[in-house]
Amino acid sequence: MNKIYPSAAEALKGVVKDGQLLAVGGFGLCGIPEALIDALRDSGVKNLTVISNNAGVDGFGLGKLLETRQIKKMISSYVGENKEFERQFLAGELELEFTPQGTLAEKLRAGGAGIPAFFTKTGVGTIVAEGKDLREFDGQTYVMERALLPDVALVKADVADRSGNLRFNLTARNFNPAAAMAGRVCIAEVERIVPNGELEPDDVHLPGIYVHRLVHNPTPEKRIEKITLREHK
Repeated sequence: MNKIYPSAAEALKGVVKDGQLLAVGGFGLCGIPEALIDALRDSGVKNLTVISNNAGVDGFGLGKLLETRQIKKMISSYVGENKEFERQFLAGELELEFTPQGTLAEKLRAGGAGIPAFFTKTGVGTIVAEGKDLREFDGQTYVMERALLPDVALVKADVADRSGNLRFNLTARNFNPAAAMAGRVCIAEVERIVPNGELEPDDVHLPGIYVHRLVHNPTPEKRIEKITLREHK
């Protein structure tokens, strides 16, 4: 089975549609699928609900989809770097489901593991728990969180073999494996594609069974959110 597609646009064909629930890997701008996000913007699909730790920055990453109004709702942990996000949310133009970061990761992991829901103490007594089931265990109150099962997962990896086995680069792994496992269809953008057998089994961070399509992007921009320089004395 050939999982390699000639472009990000081709990889999205027949997969993305209006109104879908998407998971997008990355943490800030680290480990985001840049080419797939651009192709998603160019596809024109709209009314998307997007699961991602954050929403990119103005003009880059998922910020591009906010500018084109293709996202109707974000399920996120942190959105403080995007002024357009703030503007749309405060104006009532964008829905937001704030989710604690660890809970968000576990909701994706649970979805990929076939676990429909789980209990956590995180968020008890706050707006995070409003409208959710509460349960006591050993005298402690927990809130039930439902797993996330996105229609499509868009992720970024460093290396893939032709079967879709993935290896991530250091902290760029972040939410990518959990998003990939949870997605009903997973499309991975990678910087290198190697022959089957070149990746040592212990070097595989995500088995290819979770990856349905591959896109080669050897030269991503990898923009840095904020550059902080030490003052010379």
